[in-house]
Amino acid sequence: MGTDGVPARTGFSRRTILGGGAVALGAAGLGWGTATATNHGTDGPAGSQTEPFHGIHQAGIATAPQAYAAFVGLDLAEGADRERVTGIMKVWTEDAVRLTRGSPALTDTEPELARLPARLTVTVGFGPGVFDAVGRRDRAPEWLRPLPAYPTIDRLDPAWGQTDLLVQICSDDPVTVAHALRELVKNVRTLVHVRWVQRGFRRARGTENPGHTMRNLMGQVDGTENLRPDGDFDRLVWDDGAAHPWLAGGTSLVLRRIRMELDTWDELDRPGRELTMGRNLANGAPLTGTDEFDTPDLTARDQFGIPVIPPGSHVARSRFTHEGERFFRRAYNYDDAPTGPSTPGELSNSGLIFAAFQRDIDSQYLPVQQRLADHDALNEWTTPIGSAVYAIPPGVAEGDYAAGDYLGRTLLEN
Repeated sequence: MGTDGVPARTGFSRRTILGGGAVALGAAGLGWGTATATNHGTDGPAGSQTEPFHGIHQAGIATAPQAYAAFVGLDLAEGADRERVTGIMKVWTEDAVRLTRGSPALTDTEPELARLPARLTVTVGFGPGVFDAVGRRDRAPEWLRPLPAYPTIDRLDPAWGQTDLLVQICSDDPVTVAHALRELVKNVRTLVHVRWVQRGFRRARGTENPGHTMRNLMGQVDGTENLRPDGDFDRLVWDDGAAHPWLAGGTSLVLRRIRMELDTWDELDRPGRELTMGRNLANGAPLTGTDEFDTPDLTARDQFGIPVIPPGSHVARSRFTHEGERFFRRAYNYDDAPTGPSTPGELSNSGLIFAAFQRDIDSQYLPVQQRLADHDALNEWTTPIGSAVYAIPPGVAEGDYAAGDYLGRTLLEN
């Protein structure tokens, strides 16, 4: 430990790591013992609070959602192989251990920015390209492929498309997110190319009492029917390793960037919005209930025989038809500056970064997505513009990192 409280770098330098290629990356990833920091848990000031990095599952999934997120899509540099991907994973694991504890990354040039993790989590995902690069294509799950085309709703921009790697960075502080993103990327920048960065947000921590369902920028509660981290969560989200033993404790991620046409949504009156969604705007209750978590009655009719909840409403179309169609969503709003010349009257470039986690995309996610694509009243005001799918490897078990464990080891070494 240095005299200023920054962990000693024990002979490593940024030049050593970036210039030495995969060999240096692998060596840097073995310096586990140098990461020291106080784990403040969930007590104390919000900035000092931490989320555990280690566990059977990666953090940032079942973790209570933080206020800010950055999703970073990266492609492997030409010539990437198993050795280089292993090096990247070792460096990211080492850096994530440090940063999530409130310690600087191994080659951190702004160590003061690492002192307040604010519940920082780092989650890593593998796209199809990783399996090709490491010679493990036979171990890629069948669901790890582009989603089917939905020509009636999709306007996909390749700029937001599939990448080889994903890093999801979440924290209750936007400075922490920005700093972690920079540290994680710059230490492997000779081996990857950043394709896109999607930044999202929810209500700032402390604005509402814990447990509130988030609201999207349309003003609607978003995620009422979501799985809770108990009950069927384990069965529906975490892979059991039956088909692919390396994935036991991992999961899948569907990441969709959905543009919201807020400027025309503003023209719709309140009753029209509620009929479109099938929910009351004030508290999120279904139109057949009084509380947000009341079960929608899709058979109820008014005195004229008209369905109270329209069959084409978002609630009716998105509702699971059986328990096996449920998945866990962890969405974030985005509100970016308009790109290029503005259309007269245009105000917003806004929408939702929709992150859905489930054990099997084919059986859980796709049936619901198909119903929404076939007909959903909300489609008039929402447009998917980005889409990608990732395998999320299991976590690093407590203490095993000291023996050389790292994210993705079960795929890369077995």
